[in-house]
Amino acid sequence: MGSAPAQIPTSFGHELRACLRCRLVKTYDQFRDAGCENCPFFKMEEDHERIVEVTTPNFNGIISVMDPSRSWAARWLRISKFAPGCYTLAVSEPLPEEMQHLCQEERVQYVPPKRM
Repeated sequence: MGSAPAQIPTSFGHELRACLRCRLVKTYDQFRDAGCENCPFFKMEEDHERIVEVTTPNFNGIISVMDPSRSWAARWLRISKFAPGCYTLAVSEPLPEEMQHLCQEERVQYVPPKRM
C-alpha cells in the first residue's frame, strides 16, 4: 500500500477485472503479469488460477485516482491508502472465505460489499 502507481488498464473492454479486496481495475493479463499492487499477498502473478478467485469482471463504474491521500473521492471509497490507479466504485460479490482468512493472517482489512 504505497505511493508507487498501479498499472493503468491497457484496454477498457470486456477483459477488465477488479480486485475483490481493494477494487483495483486492470486487465486479466496485467493481473497475471504483475499481480495486484495493493494485495501482493494474493500472489496472482505466481498462481494464475487465483486471478479468477480474487478478481471479478462484474463491477460498477471506474474512477482514476492520481493522489489517493489527498482525494475526497478516494477517502469516501476507502481507497486513500492504496496505490494511485483505476478503481471500481463497487463490486457485488464477496472475496472467497479462504481469501478472507488470508487477509486476516496478513493483518489487512477486508470490507465485504454491501448487499445490492
